[in-house]
Amino acid sequence: MRAKRPVSHSGRRRVAGIAAAALCGLAALAWLFARGTGAGSEHSSVWSNQGTKMFARADAGDNDLQVYHDGEWQPILLKGVNMGIAKPGYFPGEAAITQAEYARWFRQIGEMNANVVRVYTIHPPGFYEALKEYNRTAKQPLYLLQGVWVNEENLVQSADAFAAVNTDDFQAEIRRTIDLVHGNAELPARAGHASGRYVADVSSYVIGWVLGIEWDPAMVASTDAKHAGISQHQGRYFRTNNASPFEIWLAGAMETAAAYEQDKYGWQRPISFTNWVTTDLLKHPSEPLPEEDMSVVDPNHISPTDAYQAGQFASYHVYPYYPDFLNYDRKLNEYVDSRGEKNGYAGYLNQLKSAHHMPVLIAEFGVPSSRGMAHRNVNGLNQGFLTEEEQGEIDARLWQDIRHEGMAGGLVFTWQDEWFKRTWNTMDYDDPERRPLWSNAQTGEQQFGLLAFDPGKNGPVIRIDGDAADWDKAGIPSIPADSPDASVTQYAVTSDERYVYFRLDMKQTVDWTRTKVGILIDSIDGQGQQSVPGITGLTSDAAFDFSIELAGPGRSRVLTDSYYDPFEFQYGHELRMVPLPDTAGTRNNGRWNPIRLALNKELVIPDRQGEDRVRPFESYETGELRYGNGNPEAADYDSLADVSVKDRVIEIRIPWQLLNVKDPSSRKIMGDLWKEGLSASRETDGFRIAVTGGNGARDTIPAAQNGMLPKENMFVYQWDKWSAPQYRERLKTSYYVMQQQFAQSDRGNP
Repeated sequence: MRAKRPVSHSGRRRVAGIAAAALCGLAALAWLFARGTGAGSEHSSVWSNQGTKMFARADAGDNDLQVYHDGEWQPILLKGVNMGIAKPGYFPGEAAITQAEYARWFRQIGEMNANVVRVYTIHPPGFYEALKEYNRTAKQPLYLLQGVWVNEENLVQSADAFAAVNTDDFQAEIRRTIDLVHGNAELPARAGHASGRYVADVSSYVIGWVLGIEWDPAMVASTDAKHAGISQHQGRYFRTNNASPFEIWLAGAMETAAAYEQDKYGWQRPISFTNWVTTDLLKHPSEPLPEEDMSVVDPNHISPTDAYQAGQFASYHVYPYYPDFLNYDRKLNEYVDSRGEKNGYAGYLNQLKSAHHMPVLIAEFGVPSSRGMAHRNVNGLNQGFLTEEEQGEIDARLWQDIRHEGMAGGLVFTWQDEWFKRTWNTMDYDDPERRPLWSNAQTGEQQFGLLAFDPGKNGPVIRIDGDAADWDKAGIPSIPADSPDASVTQYAVTSDERYVYFRLDMKQTVDWTRTKVGILIDSIDGQGQQSVPGITGLTSDAAFDFSIELAGPGRSRVLTDSYYDPFEFQYGHELRMVPLPDTAGTRNNGRWNPIRLALNKELVIPDRQGEDRVRPFESYETGELRYGNGNPEAADYDSLADVSVKDRVIEIRIPWQLLNVKDPSSRKIMGDLWKEGLSASRETDGFRIAVTGGNGARDTIPAAQNGMLPKENMFVYQWDKWSAPQYRERLKTSYYVMQQQFAQSDRGNP
């Protein structure tokens, strides 16, 4: 999956090294495998002929994948999830997931009625051992769709797939991967790679190969230009016809895989390579960004010979919100789906399948349940700002489209949330070296999982539901009001790996027709606003950087000092994409800004005429606060809730990034933007806090003195640093939605 490119701010994704899985729920598949316990136990229903074994094949005639049973080939619908190689506290290259964790996840994936798990790269030995052990006793096995990783950095830097650094490494990785799935590899330690002794033979469960990554279009174009006129590939197992140089390079990689596994192990299995919308074989006249339609990688130009009987299939990553033509292509968005509704996503799938002469697998699809959003879709299938329930409903809708358009299956992206990931419109606001150590609720790429990692060893210490019992149980101290007449009698503050939490105890039951409170935060010395928003005559020598305003649903938000606003600095000053006020870059200028996230730069739709051809720069207010119940155990659980109210208690949780914290684990915050830029950071001693009630300058904690909130009287919240995050696994609401969808799905009943 791809992180967005900072150059274009377009919302495009780069592969980050995660994995996915999909499984079919056909009850008839329980018989497929022998339950042998020893290494090398084989499939119980294997097609064999003249030294070649297969249990699965890609059938170009029927456009599906098939498994061999009772002497005949039967269709199988792949349904499952992608699975990454990281967990909280670790980058993917550290390969830190344990065998016990894999075993637990396989059980949960099986219980979700999935039938396949896809991984992009080699996982540690515990993955394959846990998979074999799970399938030894499972009622229905989990198949493995095994990916083979290629170094994207080398590809992009060399701009030539045929360079030895790329070809040699890719072919060596192919051979390593084939050996290890046969339980026949011992991989030495390599930085950024899994290693160890691989003895679990899972070859009876590997339903196919998916080679490579989402291909960079500029690299593809450069490869094609450098090797124009190269001879077509004519191998023992694959040949090309009218193929581009890059497609010929891919055919060579497929030839390597096919020949190595056949010659060494006598096995064949369906084979594919990763592809995505950016390098698909279709033309997109409505695409505003040239790089999104500059290169083509066409699977049809590669064909298996009669000697490769396992066949070939196409694998695509297809999301509903990007590239932008999916929003603006009128023909696509006039397509009527199986529900009788206009549906551009289904329209694209329909075109994609019609253009191929082989089965087409949607190897990635899904949306994230993040608080932050990175891209909008015309039908609300957005990249972020979705509840876990909405995530499940949209994933289910996309799955239904995949099924109804006759694809070979679909794999949800992804199984587990990934704290190490970045999103294009938030990546400049954090510390890239520390991302795995905390959970950024504003970053959509971290929240695609069906499995959540909630902060805290036993889950969040605070669950915002208006019940103050968890605060008392945790022994979190309160700061009392100085005056018995104050609207807020006391407040408390705490934090975890995802949020800063506030509790306000009100003197009277909360009634938003008359209740209004605020929380003021001074986080960085030497800058900030001395005037307090909404309260005339109240100032402070603290100079505040943030103001949390609570006035009820639809009227509550976090504001930031304009001098400390990264959106204004980046998109107004640096990129000149939005108007810049005259007072920009001036300290204590009296301006408080809403907190915004960019969604797209100005776009020009190439096939449009008139006013609708130009789409202006787009952003949205991410600092607006949402009211609801944030307790996952509650019947009315809202995973996007920021504020919860019950009687006289108000609970608030604010994502760290809304407060310009670049890494809470080291207390690192943004520095002086206008002097040092976005990359600047400094360590904060903590948050200096003041609370305001609804009765003006006389209603504050601490008490104001002649209209002045004295800095030395304010409470300073300083949290402990950490080097290893605490977290607990939790299946999201979306997991149960997809569990039901997969249970209902077979080839005839989507």
